[in-house]
Amino acid sequence: MHNLYVSLGSNLGDREQMIRQALALLDERVGVVERVSSFIETEPWGFQSQHPFLNAAALVYTMLSPRRCLLETQQIERELGRTKKSVDGQYHDRPIDIDLLLYDDLHVEEKGLTLPHPHMQERDFVMIPLREILPSE
Repeated sequence: MHNLYVSLGSNLGDREQMIRQALALLDERVGVVERVSSFIETEPWGFQSQHPFLNAAALVYTMLSPRRCLLETQQIERELGRTKKSVDGQYHDRPIDIDLLLYDDLHVEEKGLTLPHPHMQERDFVMIPLREILPSE
């Protein structure tokens, strides 16, 4: 069993319900959602919008490979209404965003998949919920 940490965010529609739906689908398709952080409201990062985000982090126990986890989370995003991904720093409003943050202690640099997530340290909306569910050392 592998420890997968993910970040979830939503700034369109019923944000809390959207994150809860994503968590249910993660539990169904990726692995056991073992721990979920508090939900925090944050301003959009990297673009202007009148719609604030709701963000959370989760620990998922999974048997899937990192690449398979990525494919499953992207499918969940599409099913929940996300029509386009952010590319080259061009961000936009979205009903759901699921990012893979950490997968055990693995370091991966492949096309479309980098672990640990390369920008997580600079984003409080990721780190605050993540720190809440990381094991204490």
